[in-house]
Amino acid sequence: MTSTKIQQTDERTAAHSNQPRTRKRRARTNEHEDERATEHEHEDERADHRCPECGGTLVTDSEHAETVCSQCGLVVEADGIDHGPEWRAFDASERDSKSRVGMPTTKMMHDKGLSSNIGWQDKDAYGRSLSSRQRQKMQRLRTWDERFRTRDSKERNLKQALGEIDRMASALGLPKNVRETASVIYRRALDEDLLPGRSIEGVATASLYAAARQSGVPRTMDEVTTVSRIDGMEFKRTYRYIVRELGLGVKPADPEQYLSRFESELDLTHATKRRAHDLLKTAKETGITSGKSPVGLAAAALYAAALLEDEKLTQDEVSDVSDVSTVTIRNRYHELLTAADETDALPTTAGTDEATA
Repeated sequence: MTSTKIQQTDERTAAHSNQPRTRKRRARTNEHEDERATEHEHEDERADHRCPECGGTLVTDSEHAETVCSQCGLVVEADGIDHGPEWRAFDASERDSKSRVGMPTTKMMHDKGLSSNIGWQDKDAYGRSLSSRQRQKMQRLRTWDERFRTRDSKERNLKQALGEIDRMASALGLPKNVRETASVIYRRALDEDLLPGRSIEGVATASLYAAARQSGVPRTMDEVTTVSRIDGMEFKRTYRYIVRELGLGVKPADPEQYLSRFESELDLTHATKRRAHDLLKTAKETGITSGKSPVGLAAAALYAAALLEDEKLTQDEVSDVSDVSTVTIRNRYHELLTAADETDALPTTAGTDEATA
């Protein structure tokens, strides 16, 4: 009996010792089967993207809802599913009115447009006025919502600065991309601790001016100072500091960038506008634009082009539009005509105009 029990115990021990080996073999077999299944799936995907006739690459034509071969032109699939919207829009306002999604994220808001916004109208969804108790409840909700939106000093700083950027951009007529760029520049300045010792309005004004220069729609420093709440010296000092510390790639302003804006305010012919651009191109080729104000050059180019095209335009009219003194216009248009080899117009037209100016 004792030997029989010992033999049964040994058999059980051997059986238990063989179980891990059997499990390892099954695990390896399952891994190989998974690899083979994955390889078959990849092969099926490659086959789905190949033409059944010539083996060429299949291309999806979303306009005609077809899948065709790029080599032989075989139409493999027709009447495909269009995952886009079921409506059409022909302008931005129509697209916004038909869209059923929320506003995209934007850098022009301190919370990037992701927070809630409780309307100020005390009306329900049907347009009916709320009771006094409900109005008090909604006012408390607005108060707490405002507190949660600006929870720390950084968000309060951003809210004030971005509102200031939007106000100045609206006054200067700058597009949305300039406002977005200015918001990004201000956020960088805030993240790198460039604001201590400087006002929020000063950094916001400098960010907007730098964004306008980078976007190719520059405004003069006098124009920006007019709509800003800081003086010109602080604005210039802060602008130089921001550009230096952030390493902004702000190129010198091109005089031709100011021409379009000045031309739109003056009723000039196409020949005069074309001649003004030619004068500035010639001036840049000869190198006389270096070290001179681009605004003054643009104003002088318009006046000189009007003289060459025999169009009536006085220096006072150009000065009012460009905010450049008549003395600067008189000096610069002499240089532009000389560089363009148009000195024949100088003795007669210049003398008469200077006498009347």
